[in-house]
Amino acid sequence: MGGLRATSFSSIFFWCLVFLFLVSSDLVYAYKERGTAESINLNHTYIVQTSSLPPSCVCRNSTTGHTNRKHLKVVHRHGPCSHLDQHKIQVPNLTQILIQDQLRVNWIHSRLAKSLGQDAFQASTTTLPTKWFTGSYVVTVGLGTPKEDLTLVFDTGSDLSWTQCEPCADGCYDQQEPKFNPSSSTSYSNVSCSSVQCSRDIKIDCASSTCVYGVSYSDGSKTRGFLAKERLTLTSSDELDGFLFGCGQHNDGIFGREAGLLGLGRGAESLVSQTAQKYGSFFSYCLPTLCGSTGFLSFGSGGGTSNSLKFTNLGQHADEPSFYYIDIVDISVGGQNLNLPSSLFSSQGSVIDSGTVFTSLPKTAYAALRSAFQQQMSNYLTKSPPAPFDTCYDLSGYNTVYIPKITFLFGNNVNVDIVPEGILVESATEYCLAFVGNSDENRGATFGSYQQQKYEVVYDAAGGRLGFGAGACD
Repeated sequence: MGGLRATSFSSIFFWCLVFLFLVSSDLVYAYKERGTAESINLNHTYIVQTSSLPPSCVCRNSTTGHTNRKHLKVVHRHGPCSHLDQHKIQVPNLTQILIQDQLRVNWIHSRLAKSLGQDAFQASTTTLPTKWFTGSYVVTVGLGTPKEDLTLVFDTGSDLSWTQCEPCADGCYDQQEPKFNPSSSTSYSNVSCSSVQCSRDIKIDCASSTCVYGVSYSDGSKTRGFLAKERLTLTSSDELDGFLFGCGQHNDGIFGREAGLLGLGRGAESLVSQTAQKYGSFFSYCLPTLCGSTGFLSFGSGGGTSNSLKFTNLGQHADEPSFYYIDIVDISVGGQNLNLPSSLFSSQGSVIDSGTVFTSLPKTAYAALRSAFQQQMSNYLTKSPPAPFDTCYDLSGYNTVYIPKITFLFGNNVNVDIVPEGILVESATEYCLAFVGNSDENRGATFGSYQQQKYEVVYDAAGGRLGFGAGACD
């Protein structure tokens, strides 16, 4: 009987210890969650459920944007809404994207330094295993009469639009749609070498008096062919005759499955400049998240969808007119301004660019952003980061994560809160701060597409304005 009491008492004592351990664990976890919440200002914080990290990649039709018949539908080239066959290409991983990004940023800095009379910026000699094409988002347009539908990457940092053309005498890559056939179109014409449109910036040769163009990109890819004019169909009610473009006969590099590029820069050959009389050098877009639905691209001041548009100044450099320059005043983290010197962003100029993925910042600006972010994320377990990221976290032990808002302060008192999807990026089992620092302090910022997600970004080149409207696409 005594032995039975001893055994029962031991069992009760054991289960009490288990109960206390479980309760104390819950209290510790609850305290950790509560302490995280109480240590920050929730008005300047995103509360994210870790069950949504990473998000489910399922295509959903957006309720805004492309439902307007004047809009072109925008999708991420590797996202679930893309019709490009992902099984026939090698989708770049995060490391490859970062290498490509660095090459593009170096290219932008090199052009800016040259235009300002500074010493040429020496780009990294790092090369990609295969040459990945810049740009993440695609649209489908019509070319020719009758029109042929072509899926093109659109790029605010490039001017000349181009597509692959039959017979591709010098070689073409494998694309999703059939290659454009000039002989099947009644509206096609070549541009002669004597034409003013055969400018020295793009002309590399003449072939039977026809202008031969050549364009190279920051990742080493290039296109070469005949400079031509054709009818461009943007929407069922929007056509442009005599559109100047490159009819590519030799395209070197692995471009993916898209048919070419739609140039939205500020140079003379861009679609924006060619349609200045029709659209007033005014266009806008909304970039969906990689795992989101769809966005839009529209031309003309009547195409906007956002009711919350706020406009800042759009700068310009006469010696390097192709880029769009943005007036960055400061950055805040969790509601606290970093109080950065304005000279950090104005000495060379800061560029907004759809072809760069992750925003790059001057060295001092990035160090201040990183320090403030790390301080407000100090409750979370850090992880060894993959270069060039240096601030990564293991969030697997939390149900809820409190992420400090990162806000860009632009001229004219325009503040843009980066959406949660634009603050952290998944890398294997960790989540990293999705910004990078320039190696050279004197190089300006490049505001990339990852931080532009879900905003309607409005380019009013004629009016010298750049607008942001929140929540324009999913």
